[in-house]
Formats: sequence, structure tokens, C-alpha cells
Amino acid sequence: MGQRHSPQRSGKTAKARQEPDGKRVTLPRALSKLGYCSRTQAETLISAGRVTVNGRTVTDPSTWVDLERAQFAVDDIAISAEEKLYFMLNKPRGLVTTRDDPDGRPTVYDCLRDIDARHLAAVGRLDKASEGLLLFTNDTVLAQALLDPVSHVGKVYHVQVDRIMDHEQLERMERGIIDDGELLTASMARLLRSGDRNSWIEVQLKEGRNRQIRRMLEALGIECLRLVRVAFGDIALGDLPKGAVRPLTEAEILRLRRRAELKTNRQNG
Repeated sequence: MGQRHSPQRSGKTAKARQEPDGKRVTLPRALSKLGYCSRTQAETLISAGRVTVNGRTVTDPSTWVDLERAQFAVDDIAISAEEKLYFMLNKPRGLVTTRDDPDGRPTVYDCLRDIDARHLAAVGRLDKASEGLLLFTNDTVLAQALLDPVSHVGKVYHVQVDRIMDHEQLERMERGIIDDGELLTASMARLLRSGDRNSWIEVQLKEGRNRQIRRMLEALGIECLRLVRVAFGDIALGDLPKGAVRPLTEAEILRLRRRAELKTNRQNG
């Protein structure tokens, strides 16, 4: 079951790679689907000889396995499909979106100390200076679908800037701004409210470029004072306190699945 298919057996290999029944997958993908870890983490564990399939140590990450029938273990501890977990965090400013930081900076996982977050991964990122809604899950299939550009799941941000933005500037964000050779586009940009010297705008993105909103504003000569993500798809941050975590409701999970165009499966949701 843990044997690698030879490239010369093109018929069998092609059939396996198509995964027609959804059972045969590579070993890293199997560990990911079971919610144990990411595929990258799985490849490291496998290469280190820490993973067994049906009692046999497997060190080749390209090994194909039967997800439903094979028995998996890491460090001789059996693993199986975990209950899928879904949480939202109201990320405070100043935290990095990573599990471990080599510079010793505080991370978003510091906010998850009261829950078992060993296998939870953030769905996308918010940079250190940004705040607001950040989703966490061990459902790697849903997470990947939500981040896939073809699913067109929008993220909504409230952004404070150092001036009163005018209609032309907001339209430019929607038309697209080229920065460092990339075309950066907001699917929606509108004025929320303004004071004497600054204003708040609402921006929706359906693509996930690095520091996208900040780069667009910088290209317009505008300084971003605060950036808060207030919605991910149909899921709103609401009145969740800063630094607080709560599980998503079943209705919220169903809405995310529909937005990601996934079939609802109660065993996985």
C-alpha cells in the first residue's frame, strides 16, 4: 500500500493521479486531509522516517496510499481523521501571523492558548500592523478552497487614511493600480466616514497580494493609519473583542463552504 508507482506504468499512474474515487492520495496529502498537519510539514516528517503506513516506515513523500483503508502513525502514535475545527480571532495589531517567529515577536497563536491549536492553521494572513478577522481551521481542503482565486471569496477591510479620499482616488483603486509590475485591484472601494483631517474607507479584495491595500494607497501617495479586516466572505467580525477567539457556528461554516463551492459533508464539517 505504501509502494511508489513506477513512472513507466503510465496507465496505473495516470489513474491514481486522477483520484477517481477520492481514496488514493500521496502520503503528505493523506496526513493533511486527516487534519494532522500541512503537506509541507508532512513531507518533513516522512523524510525524517517518523511516519509509518500499515506498520511500515515510509520515507518517500511521493508514496501513494489508500486514505480510507491504510493505517497511519507518526512516532508510533496512530492518527486518524480529527474533528474539524473552525475559529475566528480578532487579531490585535503587533502580532505576526505565524506559529513560531525566529525573532521572538509575539504571534497570533499567543491568543489561542486556551484552545488546542496544535493542528490549527490560519486561513491566509494579516501583516503585523493589520488587525481584525483571522480564521483558523484544521480543515485544509476548505482553507485551500477559500484562498483559491477562482472561488472569488471576498475579504472586506475598513481602512483609516491620512486624508479625505475623493471619488477619483477610490475609482482608481477599483480600476487597478500598477505597483512593482503587479496590477492591484479592489473589487470595491468606498468612503465610509470622514473627519477634519482623515477618513475611513471600505475596501473589498478578491485577490490576495502581499500588503495589497497598503501598496495601493502608497502608490496614490496616501498613508494608511489603520487597517482592519471586518469580513471574510459572509463571515463578519462583529463585536468580538480584540484578542478574543470564538468557534464558528454551524451556519457560518456552511456559508463558507457554499462560498468556496464545496459540497457540504457533515463528517468533515
